Amino acid sequence: MAPYFELVFNIPSDRSFTYQIDDKSEAAIGKRAMVPFGKRDCLGYIIAQRDDLPEGVTVDSVKKIRRVVDKEGFLFGDSDIQTARWMAGFYLCSAGQALAAMIPSGRKIITPSLPQSDEENANALSLSDEQAVALNAINSGISAAGTGKSAGMFYLFGITGSGKTEVFLRASQFALNAGRSVIYLVPEISLTRQTAKMIEERFGSLAATLHSGMSPSSRLAEWMRIRAGKAPIVIGPRSAVFAPVPNLGLVIIDEEHDGSYKSGSTPRYHARQVALRRCSQEGAVIVMGSATPSVEAWKLMSEGGIKRLDLTRRLSGGRMPQIIPVSLVKTQGCLTKELKDEILSTARMGKQSILFLNRRGFAHFYQCPDCGWEQLCRRCSVSLTWHKSRSSCICHYCGYSEPPPASCPKCGSVQAGYRGFGTEMIEEEVRQSFPDLRLCRVDADTAGKNKKSPSGNLEETLTQFKAGMIDILLGTQMVAKGLNFPGVRLVGVIFADTGLNMPDFRAAERTFSLIVQVAGRAGRYFPDSKVIVQTLRMEDPVIKKSCAMDVSGFYNAELAQRRALNFPPFSRIIRFTVRAREEKRASEAINRLASLAEKILPKGADMLGPAECPIGVINNNHRKHIILRSADMGSLHAAVRRLLENYEKGRDAKTYLEADVDPVSML
Repeated sequence: MAPYFELVFNIPSDRSFTYQIDDKSEAAIGKRAMVPFGKRDCLGYIIAQRDDLPEGVTVDSVKKIRRVVDKEGFLFGDSDIQTARWMAGFYLCSAGQALAAMIPSGRKIITPSLPQSDEENANALSLSDEQAVALNAINSGISAAGTGKSAGMFYLFGITGSGKTEVFLRASQFALNAGRSVIYLVPEISLTRQTAKMIEERFGSLAATLHSGMSPSSRLAEWMRIRAGKAPIVIGPRSAVFAPVPNLGLVIIDEEHDGSYKSGSTPRYHARQVALRRCSQEGAVIVMGSATPSVEAWKLMSEGGIKRLDLTRRLSGGRMPQIIPVSLVKTQGCLTKELKDEILSTARMGKQSILFLNRRGFAHFYQCPDCGWEQLCRRCSVSLTWHKSRSSCICHYCGYSEPPPASCPKCGSVQAGYRGFGTEMIEEEVRQSFPDLRLCRVDADTAGKNKKSPSGNLEETLTQFKAGMIDILLGTQMVAKGLNFPGVRLVGVIFADTGLNMPDFRAAERTFSLIVQVAGRAGRYFPDSKVIVQTLRMEDPVIKKSCAMDVSGFYNAELAQRRALNFPPFSRIIRFTVRAREEKRASEAINRLASLAEKILPKGADMLGPAECPIGVINNNHRKHIILRSADMGSLHAAVRRLLENYEKGRDAKTYLEADVDPVSML
């Protein structure tokens, strides 16, 4: 047994630390251990062993491992360590931070209750010609796959309700029959449960689920079951991409366009990028799917970098809905006459409606028309949102709250009041307009009422809606994607312009995707469905193309604009954000970083900024950023590593630097 081990920690440090073997000699690569680190004990990851000490290190200075945490076996292997090192290099974090994101944090393994295996009754369903062609292409890729070989990339591009899920499940079965494992990624935990149920019905105890809503011990139990080869198909959101399946053969990324595949904290990885890396490394096939691909994926499909597989028709008797844009300009209240009429007609037919607004609360800002005063968060540079049900004005970024003012605090005007509308206000107006209809609101506020299991509360509501016990489902983007409700005839988009106001080059892409996705909930099982899109921008190209379902037209126009502005996918971006309690410190730090960046930027690269972030203050932290941009990520990465080394030498200890490679949000 080697007397020394190298450990890394969940800290922003590139180096590993050497420790002596523990008294029980339980230490081994792939296990976690509690060790003395500074003045306290910390959890570390054992990534290497050695027979001698590093140069310049004495035995007396090397501390001993106190306790090995993992008694049952190895938690991670060589391939996981390789992935962590790659993530550290690509996403500008440490290997310890990468491993911490990959591996469950549970300490005690419990025995999970496993679903019983069912017969594969879904295989009795017949495939359409388009589904069969797509499945044959994917299966051919799986058959040709092997370790070290490029197995192929496929994109299942199909309208909502065209049978993408069945192709995914059949391809998974083919991979399992070939002795290969499958990772099936979905964007949301709420969607994980829906898809997990289908997978459990199809594959029984061969399936495992991984997501952040599970307890740490439950996640650890599933992780060890997967590592042991007892669950060769894994379903989950972003972090499930790290599942330690043996002999990986297929990775599925459902709703590939969704921004939740990108992590919002260090390491800021994108599950799609990690999946591509794993598939390349392990000789597996990757299959992505969506009705609204990311602009990056569309470009790759157009150029032949990804094999596009089309599904063009709905399979359950439905047709794509008629989408009608309606102006909000002269509307009293939040619902136009056209939308109210269709809600009533739909109810008389015994069908259901979905109303979508991607903004929770009652009203989203308080303003005085006399003096212009606006109620802002005291800790963030954003407006407070009035939540009428809580009688409180709340910041959606830091959670600060205060009671609503009775009059303008600055000039005393009683004309001051709340402007804009959220899901609470829509709920109130719908109940007043349709008192006899059964309405349920679904957003982060209602899901959060069940503190023990918020997602369980959501699942119960969606089950009731699917069973026809609710006439109108009102919600945020929780109801916009991935859900299949047979009784829905009408979808109302309450305010389509919300995302277009965002200072982000992806604003048009997100708006188009949301409208098309939520429209796809209507008329899956019958014709004559409708979507009412309420807007103040009837002539906006994004609104017009989404209402016309002009997918090719939108992507072609968006790519032309991105090319002209040199934004992704025609360039790659690394964004640096500095935050500090004092604005002066943040400004000095970002200016110093920008000055260093100017000196090391490679040929063809440029810098945007330094500037204040669109949301300049969050939780009393002032935020400044720069954006480095280049068509060559390799040379940009090399320059950025030198930049970080130089910046760290004189960094102000009271400032914090965030690095985001390929960011999906610029706020």
